[in-house]
Amino acid sequence: MSSNHALLSWPVRLCLAFAMITALFFAVPPAHASAELQAQVYDRSLPLQQRIEAMQQLTGLNPATARTYRICIWDIFGRSGPIFAAAQDQRRRILQFGVNVEMVPYTSETVMVEELKSGTCDAALMSGLRARLFNRYTGSIDSIGGLTEIEQMRMALTLMADPRSADRMVSGDYVVLGIAPGGAAYVFVNDREINTLAKASGKRVVVLDYDPTQARMIAGVGATPVVADIVNAPNMFNTGVVDVLAAPLAAYEVLELHRGLGDRGGIIEIPLAQITMQLIGRADAFPNELGQFIREAFLEGFGEIIERLQAEEVNVPGRWWISIPDDDRQEYERMMQEARVQLRDEGYYDGDMLSLLRRIRCRTDASRPECTDPVE
Repeated sequence: MSSNHALLSWPVRLCLAFAMITALFFAVPPAHASAELQAQVYDRSLPLQQRIEAMQQLTGLNPATARTYRICIWDIFGRSGPIFAAAQDQRRRILQFGVNVEMVPYTSETVMVEELKSGTCDAALMSGLRARLFNRYTGSIDSIGGLTEIEQMRMALTLMADPRSADRMVSGDYVVLGIAPGGAAYVFVNDREINTLAKASGKRVVVLDYDPTQARMIAGVGATPVVADIVNAPNMFNTGVVDVLAAPLAAYEVLELHRGLGDRGGIIEIPLAQITMQLIGRADAFPNELGQFIREAFLEGFGEIIERLQAEEVNVPGRWWISIPDDDRQEYERMMQEARVQLRDEGYYDGDMLSLLRRIRCRTDASRPECTDPVE
């Protein structure tokens, strides 16, 4: 990172990115957009201000016209939730630039997504699982077993914030403006005997309402899929309506998942996935050149976000963990790989992203069988 970048902490850079969003009116990019200007925008060796000026010239931004941008934030606890509180802190910093962003909390991710589609929201912060509906490439980062540890997530998000990935951030009418780590998701069970997929036969498993593929997979192992949304799924587990729930480890205390674990339950020690939160914007409001600055700012916040997640994860008592023998662990990984391949072939996961995630896994552990005999 250049000395110019080092002078700006990630919150300041994120503020600056949002300041550009809110202070400027976006005109239609000129047809004669200069390749030289675009090269400057994506050249991270240049001073940040020079890159910003190149972006403004390239996109035809008009600093004289102010606009309030509606940024919708999904937090199941609404205004009192930790995600929205962090967003409000960010907004207070942005106000120091003399610009305005309207942060709007949504307890229903489904409603928020529909308002992004309708244009009520200019951008929306949502789960990576939901973001797959807008960008299959970045939405596949959250694939089953795709990433097994935090360092792998750091590598993946570093690549997503690289200018060489910029074209992949735009899909149809939407642009990925930022990706943040959400921590590891694990399988919570109300009976420690449910420690393999075979033993899940006949059990009730939560599946997301907007994702019919999950229901087919669960039914395929003989379990009963129970449709729910992300908001009410934890309560269904806590009240015994379902036997199995996949959830971020950081949610254990805030969602009181110990109630669903009861006296006999536990958490399978193998991460089901490393999940993300993704800021999806409308491409007619956010030029991808501007999105590049926001993605870089998100990446600079990686370490701080991980610290917050880990502070929550340490609240999980060790007694809940269900150890998996090495032989069974290999079987778990094989089944997750088969699931990824099947979902890739069905068009659910993006094949290029799965290949990238495999290379990342092999970079951290070259002894994995998939490194010499790849199928992804």
